[in-house]
Amino acid sequence: MIDREALSLRYARVRARTDALAAPLSPEDAMVQSMPDASPAKWHLAHTTWFFEEFVLAPHEPGHRWPDERWRVLFNSYYEAVGPRHARPARGLLSRPPLDEVRAWRSRVDARVLELLPSLGGAALEAVSLGTHHEEQHQELLLTDVQHALSGSELRPAYTDRPLAASPAGSAAPLAWTSFDEAVVDLGHAGDGFAFDNETPRHRALVGPFRLASRLVTNGEYRAFVDDGGYDRAELWLADGWAAAKSGAWRGPLYWDDAGEHAFGMRGMQPLDPALPVAHVSHYEADAFARWAGARLPTEPEWERAAQGRAVEGNFVDSGRLATSPARGEGMAQLFGDVWEWTGSAYLPYPRFRPLEGALGEYNGKFMSGQMVLRGGSCFSPREHLRASYRNFFPPHARWQVSGVRLARDA
Repeated sequence: MIDREALSLRYARVRARTDALAAPLSPEDAMVQSMPDASPAKWHLAHTTWFFEEFVLAPHEPGHRWPDERWRVLFNSYYEAVGPRHARPARGLLSRPPLDEVRAWRSRVDARVLELLPSLGGAALEAVSLGTHHEEQHQELLLTDVQHALSGSELRPAYTDRPLAASPAGSAAPLAWTSFDEAVVDLGHAGDGFAFDNETPRHRALVGPFRLASRLVTNGEYRAFVDDGGYDRAELWLADGWAAAKSGAWRGPLYWDDAGEHAFGMRGMQPLDPALPVAHVSHYEADAFARWAGARLPTEPEWERAAQGRAVEGNFVDSGRLATSPARGEGMAQLFGDVWEWTGSAYLPYPRFRPLEGALGEYNGKFMSGQMVLRGGSCFSPREHLRASYRNFFPPHARWQVSGVRLARDA
């Protein structure tokens, strides 16, 4: 049973956070599309509003009318059942409607959803709830897409001028290993709280003995891989990864400079801190580093077993830091927040998986091919969005997300 009052508060909170994340952007910033995989910030603002107009207001609001029927096409992402859509690589051409009109649309939709919510039935309430979690995903995408867009400017502009205290050199906690015995483990979402359909159904799996690193791989550790010729040693790389690295002229993580001394972030170019977790590496790079280190990436079941029962605590977008932080203290650290952790597992359906009915069934299931699973969230993720069963996924070549590395070994 969904608590209407709690959902109303959540809806207002999530929508306000999106507006706050977009607030530092000029209309020109908000229109830039730096590559086909990224979207302009204005499109994120409009698409998340389209979701509520399409799946909540249009089916349930008496006498509903779109402000402009053409917006159904402009801001549809990939829902074939809904109808045609504007080509994804050309979203940066959408100079109309202007940004202020999109923001005004957001305000009108918010007022109408909150007015309608007390009268909605169960399925409609579930659509509102799904829409808030969908919007939290787009909050992170908005930030990663803005970072990529700003990095392409010779000015190297900062998204935020808020100062960031540097961590002392060498302040990351020493790397240790935690051992896990072989066990039959229940995996997937459990309980009454929200979960995406790809986190279900709950199922059992045999997880063999393994060891998991106590923290994330740091910039300093990754730079040793680079300095040791890691990008020139084909024996460390998967074949597709080697081809991607060569065709893309990769010599280090996405935002590092050629000397490996500075990296571009939300505050512009900053000195590379060796104690911080390495970020913006592809699955191919993570896998190559793990081989070089005499280890491997954890499987998805291994990661979830290690995370089960742990509080979702860490460095999230809520802190306003918008950058990674060093591991502190003893024991397992950074399982949540800082960077998404690549696993060695392909993104596939769980046993007996069934997608949602109707157009919303296109949300996750149709992407279960050619993608790898990431776990744990990042410094761009909202804390309330995450849980131990949360499954993120991207193609193995993707580097513009805040993705990093935790090592595993066989026990």
